Amino acid sequence: MNKADWIEGMARGMAVLESFDTERQRLNATLTAQRTGLTRAAARRHLLTLAELNYLETDGQYFWLSAKVLGFAGSYLSSARLPRAVQPTLHQLSLATQLSCSVAVLQNDAVIIVARGIWQGCDLPAKTSHSVLAYGLHVGTRLPAHATSTGQVLLANLQAAPLKAWLEANPLSRLTARTATQAKDLKQKLKQVAKQDYCLALEEHELGVDALAVPLRNERGDMVAALNLVRSGAGPNAPDLVTRWLALLQQTAQALRPLI
Repeated sequence: MNKADWIEGMARGMAVLESFDTERQRLNATLTAQRTGLTRAAARRHLLTLAELNYLETDGQYFWLSAKVLGFAGSYLSSARLPRAVQPTLHQLSLATQLSCSVAVLQNDAVIIVARGIWQGCDLPAKTSHSVLAYGLHVGTRLPAHATSTGQVLLANLQAAPLKAWLEANPLSRLTARTATQAKDLKQKLKQVAKQDYCLALEEHELGVDALAVPLRNERGDMVAALNLVRSGAGPNAPDLVTRWLALLQQTAQALRPLI
């Protein structure tokens, strides 16, 4: 992009909007400045402007996203090919496995869920169920790529140079005791993921939550997204996800190739 075409104010405003997520739903100027790298004064001006445009609501101190931002999400979901193509299959997959499933794409340091199949019949312990819902496993959720099965599948399929740049640009925060927080440890796992062409993540993002993911490729063989199954609240005698569901997950990914 030509530097003369870059609009710094717009980029900063979008960064402020993106600083809101399921873990930080309400922000003040100080927290926004920390999350965006802006000064507190600049963050405050951007928050007030976005509130004046009705993209944020406020109580005078804290700010949160308004319903107006749903217009963008609704437009994307109604027009983008990927969510529309995979959604019927995700419903079938959830029914077959009695597990929830997702399709996610990589964006900067996170994966974004673009489609979900939710198994309504699961009976989760109260603590686990609340925790899963708190992380907002729904369409539009951003999750840290390094700690999720879909993120690791997507990172494992990057070329060496983009992966090196990604690792240098993004800190690996610890979410559980099983989260890889050192680049060398994550790279070692990503090599294994690339070799076997699937990822099993056991409590790396959240305690009590395991996930199995495979890449979604189009007919040219280009990776478009990642598909996973998520199991919550499994006991020590629960069947192994790979043994039980990998073949079906791979078959589902193969069936989606002509559609994406």
